[in-house]
Amino acid sequence: MLIVVFCIILGTMLALFVPFNIPVEITRYAAVAILAGFDSIFGGLVAYFNNNFKLNIFMSGFFGNAILAAIITYIGKLLNVDLSIAAIVVFGTRLFQNFAILRRFLISKYLEKNNSKKI
Repeated sequence: MLIVVFCIILGTMLALFVPFNIPVEITRYAAVAILAGFDSIFGGLVAYFNNNFKLNIFMSGFFGNAILAAIITYIGKLLNVDLSIAAIVVFGTRLFQNFAILRRFLISKYLEKNNSKKI
C-alpha cells in the first residue's frame, strides 16, 4: 500500500509542477481514463481497509479500466454515439459507492477510538 500512496503523491507532484497540456482532441479520452483511475484508487483503498488488497489486481484494474474506457469512448466516436457516458455513469457510481464505504469505515473507526477513551 505504501507503493500506491507514493505513486499517487509522485503523480500529483508531477501534474502540478510539470507543464503539460492535453490536446483538445483527446480530452474526452483522458477524462474517462482519469475517472477510471480514481475508481481503481478508491476501490484499492476499500480493499486495503478490508485486508483484501492485492497489488497485481489493483494495477491490472487501474490500467485495464482506463484503457477499456478510452476504447469504448473511441468506438463511440466512430459510431457517432457518445459511449463515454456509459463509462462515466459506471465509474462515477462505483467511485461514490467506494467513497461511501470508506467514509463509513473511517467514521466507525474514529467513533470506536473515541468511545474507548471515555471508558
